[in-house]
Amino acid sequence: MNLAEIKTKSVGLVLSGGGVKGMAHIGMIQALNEFGIQAQVVSGSSVGALVGAMYANGNSVSEMLRFFKETPLFRYHFMTLVKPGLLDTDRYFEVLLKYFPENTFESLQRKLSVVTTDLQRGEERIFSTGALIMPLLASAALPPVFSPVVINGTLYADGGIMNNFPYEYVADESDFIIGSNVSSVRQLSKEGIRSSYQLANRTTSLMIYAMNRAKVQQCDLIIEPQSLELIGILDKKGIEKAYTIGYEHTLAKLQKIFVEY
Repeated sequence: MNLAEIKTKSVGLVLSGGGVKGMAHIGMIQALNEFGIQAQVVSGSSVGALVGAMYANGNSVSEMLRFFKETPLFRYHFMTLVKPGLLDTDRYFEVLLKYFPENTFESLQRKLSVVTTDLQRGEERIFSTGALIMPLLASAALPPVFSPVVINGTLYADGGIMNNFPYEYVADESDFIIGSNVSSVRQLSKEGIRSSYQLANRTTSLMIYAMNRAKVQQCDLIIEPQSLELIGILDKKGIEKAYTIGYEHTLAKLQKIFVEY
């Protein structure tokens, strides 16, 4: 399928979780924009849900980056002693309300599906209609840093716990599916697994990678820059680097595929 054909198709976009690594999603979107490729259907988990919501909302790449740069991950007055988690996720509601004043999925310019985890039932839960902000907060509520979010009396947390690459929610509505997976893994030397933290990080990455590998391979175009593994999930200093990696990786791949450009 050439570039002209893709532009006539219904394009689906799948955005994985991965914390700060998810800024590569924004770099990918910039590269897609430069090729004139726009998605009509979007699904996302965790940070992928936040980026996906802003993309579905029609926010520019610069607005997306500004949101993540200007929103502190850790605010002292957001700390909580009465909820499970270090930070009260609900306190970020007003931050998101500035970007989504209508607070509904229906107000978005593109169809969006947001993955969350129902902690009480141990099930995946998808949100695609009704109120928007609370499901977004729930999808990005990484335990144990952020507290679970209560929606209709049920506790919800990070969508990546159950489904870090929600391919299935765009599969039936898209002719061409683009996946951005920022939770890929690459071979490491022994020096890369020296501490308990590095060991825990590596094993978690491998579990997430294995769970979603089959779905990643079903995408018509997959963006999966392995160099992102060196960026910490909560390392805000890595925002620009992750964005650049995503942009350059996607641009190089698109130029290789669509030689006519």
